[in-house]
Amino acid sequence: MAIDDPEAVFKAWLTEHAGAVLKVARAYTPTAEERQDLVQEILLQVWRSLPRFEGRAVASTWAYRVALNTAIAWRRREHRRRSHGRSLIEVEELPSSGPDAARQAQDREIVERLYAAVRRLSETDAALVLLYLDDLSYRQIAEVLGISEGNVSVRLTRARKALSELLNGEPHEP
Repeated sequence: MAIDDPEAVFKAWLTEHAGAVLKVARAYTPTAEERQDLVQEILLQVWRSLPRFEGRAVASTWAYRVALNTAIAWRRREHRRRSHGRSLIEVEELPSSGPDAARQAQDREIVERLYAAVRRLSETDAALVLLYLDDLSYRQIAEVLGISEGNVSVRLTRARKALSELLNGEPHEP
């Protein structure tokens, strides 16, 4: 199926799913700088892949798959690069002042712990959790990942358990 106006399709998808791209990037990268790079890479891959979109899936499901595959490839490349000895340290932006500053700092810490735990999951489990957190149905998750709905249910249960262990400081082997 040829897309008549790929730019319009891309812009519509971006408008609707920009938050999902950020979530995927955040789950697969440890720093804000790398996150920005990965977001750009995801958007570039979605754009480049548009001519190959065949319409067998909903555009958003297809784009999620492109985003996740791009993030997984990125994670593998970065893991190999880091294994050669370069460490990265990120200093997060300080919370704004005011009465809600303590609450914002606490919320930021919880979210950062969650994303750090998601980054320690296997690639498939991380993708499952991200799609679930983005309120996709089991059917949609199955379409994005190319697995059955029953498999989504089983794997998601295991991923939740692993995530719980990681958040509670228990050992977890991916």
